Amino acid sequence: MTESSDFRSKRIVLNHGGGRMPALGFGTLIPDAAATTRATRGALEVGYRHVDCAERYRNEREVGEALQIGLAAGGIAREDIFVTTKLWNSNHRPERVEPAFKASLERLGLDYLDLYLIHTPFAFQPGDEQDPHDENGAVIYDKGVTLLDTWRAMEDLVDHGRCRAIGLSDIGLNELQPLYESARIKPAVVQVEAHPYLPETELLEFCEEREIVFLAFAPLGHGIRPGPLEDPIISQIAARIGKTPAQVLLAWAIQRGGALLTTPQTAARARENFDISALPADAFEEINRIETRQRFNEVVKTGSPGFIPRSTQ
Repeated sequence: MTESSDFRSKRIVLNHGGGRMPALGFGTLIPDAAATTRATRGALEVGYRHVDCAERYRNEREVGEALQIGLAAGGIAREDIFVTTKLWNSNHRPERVEPAFKASLERLGLDYLDLYLIHTPFAFQPGDEQDPHDENGAVIYDKGVTLLDTWRAMEDLVDHGRCRAIGLSDIGLNELQPLYESARIKPAVVQVEAHPYLPETELLEFCEEREIVFLAFAPLGHGIRPGPLEDPIISQIAARIGKTPAQVLLAWAIQRGGALLTTPQTAARARENFDISALPADAFEEINRIETRQRFNEVVKTGSPGFIPRSTQ
């Protein structure tokens, strides 16, 4: 199922684009600027070499500062770090894509990106307001641009050489499949919420068949309790093999064949989330048989990140 039982050094080749993505990624959705810089530096010190950012998070500059400190102090080469950021919904118009990309590069202090993602398949009213709303509080969508229009502009970025690969986030199979078929440059990565309560098996299989990297965010269920971290099957496996529930969930995510993102904000949590190795086959299959179904983030429905009440289907 995997070449090595130690996932800390595992890298996944991007067959649509250049580079190799470390399977263990550090996500930067951290609201506080100082905490962003501190946590990013800590993640680099622990050994993370995959950093996931977004224009939406409003902290690319702080992430960039941490990257520059890490590169200077840690003897880390730029080519050793895989950096992703994302195009926000208000910049889907083709003429806005390249300026948004360049602005992210400038904030990050980088010359190129390893991966640039369309943050969601929803286009909002173009402009500087990330969350445009009408007088009734409803999101203003942009009906004058298609996802394929935006994708064509993303392909141009790859052609220009400062972006090595492109992909999509928060997308379902119904939106991904027609885009994949029409794309000149195929998506290298698809980033979606995925954990044992939301395995996204059909999407995972589609990605595997087409050599798209399946990148799971919220592999711990956003840490919401009750959730996967407190699932009795996960707890029993953790006790049996001498790992924490988080380590069990993260190992399962990689063992399926994909990559993952977590956002540890302390050194201890970063070390725990990085110390990941393969599960015994019987434990892996036990997790696959979990029947609870629960989505924690409704962004795939509206384009607006947020959480929905717990529900079991």
